[in-house]
Amino acid sequence: MDIRPALALVAAACLLVACAPAAQDSGPTETTETTATSPTPTTSAAPDAASTSARESTPRPTGTPTPEPTPREIARSRVPEEQRAKIASLMVVGVTDFDDALAKLEQGVGGIFITSWADPAILTEPGRDIAALREIVDRPFSVSIDFEGGRVQRHSQVLGSWPSPREMALTMSPEQVTGIGREIGASLRHHGITVNFAPVLDVDTVGLEIVGDRSFSADPHTAGVYGAAFARGLSEAGVTPVYKHFPGHGQASGDTHLGLAHTPPYEQMVHHDLPPYAVALGQAPGAVMVGHMVVPGLGDGTSPSTLDPAVYRLLRSGGYPGGVPFDGLVYTDDLSGMRAITDRMPTPEAVRAAIAAGADQALWSSATGLGHAIDLVDAAVTAGEIPIGQIDASALRVQLQLLESGS
Repeated sequence: MDIRPALALVAAACLLVACAPAAQDSGPTETTETTATSPTPTTSAAPDAASTSARESTPRPTGTPTPEPTPREIARSRVPEEQRAKIASLMVVGVTDFDDALAKLEQGVGGIFITSWADPAILTEPGRDIAALREIVDRPFSVSIDFEGGRVQRHSQVLGSWPSPREMALTMSPEQVTGIGREIGASLRHHGITVNFAPVLDVDTVGLEIVGDRSFSADPHTAGVYGAAFARGLSEAGVTPVYKHFPGHGQASGDTHLGLAHTPPYEQMVHHDLPPYAVALGQAPGAVMVGHMVVPGLGDGTSPSTLDPAVYRLLRSGGYPGGVPFDGLVYTDDLSGMRAITDRMPTPEAVRAAIAAGADQALWSSATGLGHAIDLVDAAVTAGEIPIGQIDASALRVQLQLLESGS
């Protein structure tokens, strides 16, 4: 049977209706760009001879989907535009209860810190907990805590109790410690906490009481391996781990809560206190907290590490054995609750000095003088004492971490 007449009729019908295919819904995309009403046709590469006939009868796409924004682009879009608001995002402050937290978040701080003396209701009371804060405060912010296991696990009556780092390393494999980190992270995340100031990477060498069983080991490599294992578990649960206390507190002369403490000369620390960071950061990414120790031979040799630009440059460059350049978030240790700092200067001035030195986020537990601290940093930036580019870079790191933790 000759079907050519029928094909001719079909072809004529197609010409009448332009053989237009139904518009296809490409689905929603995470972008702020407006969809064009008249997309520009795209051109295709020249077809090979075998497929020319088939391609001639296939409608060409009328446009291309808008590419998804990268995490960095999303984070950059979330950085506050106004200088003072940008600076406020570099503050992480202690809170005592729901109302205190709300008041400080309304001043623009980038994160709140659940202190050991905070009302635990902020973790448990519906309508006055972290979830309620997130509903009220129309922007991302971090919620942090100290929860290492053992003697440093805040609000364990709510969050649970786990063994110390030393006990973990002595009785468990790294894989089991990852499991512990995951359990802790799940509990923290369930109660709205997104950042844990743990694990400790200090190497317990001289039996310093403030370190002790908070350290995984007296062996630098073991401390790094177990620290990474713990951090990996936290990350798997959606909580950002924070390695501390860079460049190392294990051999310090005393407790920086009680006064100024010195480490051995930098040449000795290089092969003992810094290797855990090379190991851990290479195995499990996280943020880093800088401690308050004075390190002879590094920087001016008289300033606490949190106020010493040379310490931040060392961390950023990875310029120690096995180290790699670090572009993650860098916190200070507590600037208001430790006499290594408070004996030296008022907290707002310490906040300004720490950010000037290179900290991304200044942490202080008392959070008194918040407005004054923001003003001091703002004035220093306006005067050119702190480069605005440095503030921009820190604010971007803050938003990247918030994005990674789903905040």
